[in-house]
Amino acid sequence: MAANHTYRLTIKENLPQPDIRERLREAGSPAVSDHELLAAILGTGIRGKDVRSLASEILAVNNFSAAIPSVKDLIKTSGLGHAGACRIIAALELGRRFYGTRGRRVLNPQDAWQLVRHHADCRREHFIGCTLNGAHDLIAVRVITTGLINKTIIHPREVFADAVADRACAILVAHNHPSGRLEASVEDLEITNRLQEAGELLGIPLLDHLIFSEHNFVSLVEAGVIKRGGICNSP
Repeated sequence: MAANHTYRLTIKENLPQPDIRERLREAGSPAVSDHELLAAILGTGIRGKDVRSLASEILAVNNFSAAIPSVKDLIKTSGLGHAGACRIIAALELGRRFYGTRGRRVLNPQDAWQLVRHHADCRREHFIGCTLNGAHDLIAVRVITTGLINKTIIHPREVFADAVADRACAILVAHNHPSGRLEASVEDLEITNRLQEAGELLGIPLLDHLIFSEHNFVSLVEAGVIKRGGICNSP
């Protein structure tokens, strides 16, 4: 006589889970929980742990709102591999850069430097534009071009196109010197003068042009190249 067996069913184990990507597409990101968003970033779980459970455990032991952890720390606390930890940190850093600075008031060159400083270790020059509202609150930070910075590449129409689209009241620009030397070149000064003239015509003044490295910067307002509307004066 065959033994009687009981099949124990649980809702969690036997009902299909709604697809996270489908929910993101149909309802948008606000409708998806934190651990589901993290699961979408991870994509897959690890041995013995599905991706949803892994995401929940990672959130339980990491306070991402306080600080972005290092890859080493995230691997240690979560059991993740190197690739998974890098995906999480990259997503957190991208979100911080895009949204963490929005609305920040920019009152001086030091404030401006903090917005662009993470580009300092790039091997190529990055020319960056920042758009501001009338109170000098940041609207957006964008990389306009990369590579050798010269007046033939940096055209006022490229710089001010985003400012017009953002309905900005002012802009500031910055570029890194990979060599670490912060002296303004003749081309840097010519570009600055062209942008200042264009800003005056458009009614969107150029507040400053920073030349920066990881550890320091030069403000062309403080150097006297930009004479009017500098961010050294609070709005």
